[in-house]
Amino acid sequence: MSVRKGSVRIIGGQHRGRRLLFTDQDGDLRPSGDRMRETLFNWLQFKLLDRRVLDLFAGSGALAAEALSRGAAHAVVVEKKRERAADLSRQLKPIFAERVFVQAADALEWLAGDIPQAPFDLVFIDPPYDLGLASPACEALEQRNLLSTEALIYVESRRHDPAPVVPASWQLLKEASGGDMRAQLFQRSAGR
Repeated sequence: MSVRKGSVRIIGGQHRGRRLLFTDQDGDLRPSGDRMRETLFNWLQFKLLDRRVLDLFAGSGALAAEALSRGAAHAVVVEKKRERAADLSRQLKPIFAERVFVQAADALEWLAGDIPQAPFDLVFIDPPYDLGLASPACEALEQRNLLSTEALIYVESRRHDPAPVVPASWQLLKEASGGDMRAQLFQRSAGR
C-alpha cells in the first residue's frame, strides 16, 4: 500500500490561497480539482453567506473549507476514516474555530442519528464513486427532514455511470462534467 501526500488550495474568500494538507493511505481520496471547485463556487457565489453546511464525505475537507472561507455560518464535516477525520480537525479548527464540527463517522449511519446542527442550507455529497452511496445519502437527507426549505445540494458522481437518484422534490439547477466526473447542483423545493 502506497501513501500519497498532497494538498488542496482554498481558492476564494477570506482564506484564499491557504493550503490544506492530506495523506491518502488507501488511494481512494480524490479531492475536487481547482477548476471544478471554481465552477461549483461560481454557481454558489451569492448563496453562501450565513449558510449551514454539511460536507458528508469530506475527504480532504476542501469543499467545507471553501464554503467557510466564503462566509458560510458553520460546517459539519463527516469523514469515515478516523485518521483522516483527526487530520481534518487539526487543520480546520485553527482556521475556522467553532464554525467547523468534524465527525468521524460513516455518513449513512451518521444521517440516521441525532443531528443538532440540522437543518442544512447547503450539502456536499461527493462519496467514493464505486460504493453507490450518493442515492441513499440523498434519500436519507430528505426522509429525515435534514434540509432547509430551499436547500442546495451538490452531488458529484462518475460521468459515465447513471446519475444518482435524487428525491422528486429536488430540482436540477446546474450540471457540468470534466474528466471522469459529473457535478450536479440541486435545489430542494418544499412545494413540489
